[in-house]
Amino acid sequence: MTSHDVDAMTAATDTAVRNPVSIRSVPRWLRQNPLGLTGGLLLVLLVGFCFLGPLFYQTNQTDVDLVNAALPPGPGHPLGTDTNGFDVLGRLMAGGQVSLQIGLLAALFATTIGTVYGAVAGLAGGVVDGFLMRLVDIMLSIPFLFFVLILSARFHANALSLSLVIGGFSWLVSARLVRGEVLTLRVREFVLAAKVMGASRRRIILTHLIPNALGVIIVNITFQVADAVLVVAALGFLGFGLTYPTADWGSQLASGVTYISADYWWLIYPAGACVILTVLALNLLADALRDAVGRRGD
Repeated sequence: MTSHDVDAMTAATDTAVRNPVSIRSVPRWLRQNPLGLTGGLLLVLLVGFCFLGPLFYQTNQTDVDLVNAALPPGPGHPLGTDTNGFDVLGRLMAGGQVSLQIGLLAALFATTIGTVYGAVAGLAGGVVDGFLMRLVDIMLSIPFLFFVLILSARFHANALSLSLVIGGFSWLVSARLVRGEVLTLRVREFVLAAKVMGASRRRIILTHLIPNALGVIIVNITFQVADAVLVVAALGFLGFGLTYPTADWGSQLASGVTYISADYWWLIYPAGACVILTVLALNLLADALRDAVGRRGD
């Protein structure tokens, strides 16, 4: 191989790495996608409500106040109070912080494991790929929510442990997605050039395959956050989520449903609306991102 050939391969490899999936075109495609733009703006508003809202609307979310329990919406409490006397609006902000933090941490944890696992399986191919993916199939056959319920009942749940448990099962989907992307990338010229130049498998995965699968990874993270928010809400609703004084939207829904016959609507609908709007915003944004990064020719 001549030095000219090596330089040409290096240039081709560097070009492919610098322009993995037309990430620069994503903002333009989002602007052209009304639903995606709506999802992005809605998500920004929800994040601002949860994390910036407490700076302007400060409430006591630690001390029980039974004297002011179950008050309907009115002056001083725009969304009323719950059965422990906590301001519902402030409770929604606090619960949203926890739900979004768990969702993001679980998504990052799951995507990191799934990306590396899927890239290794896709690049290796053959028997190794078959064995690794059969393990994924076996784990996918385990009822996810059922297993999480067992762990939550056995161990004390907190934000970090819940994130790790959810992420520890959610990576299976990420692995299959990344593996499928790597199967198409490993026969591309820049990967073949890297192999000819003697690049190690580790370097090929970290420098060439994962950056070029970044579009799929970003879209998957968005869906993973939405799924994790739903799981946290489901666990809280079933009574296996976070415990006092930590609040989440699922536990708020569970406590509200207990008093549904008393027509305490302010304990149910606001928390349910927050869950629905958050998942809807993330799904709309993820769909728009998927369309944007799929247009690799731009």
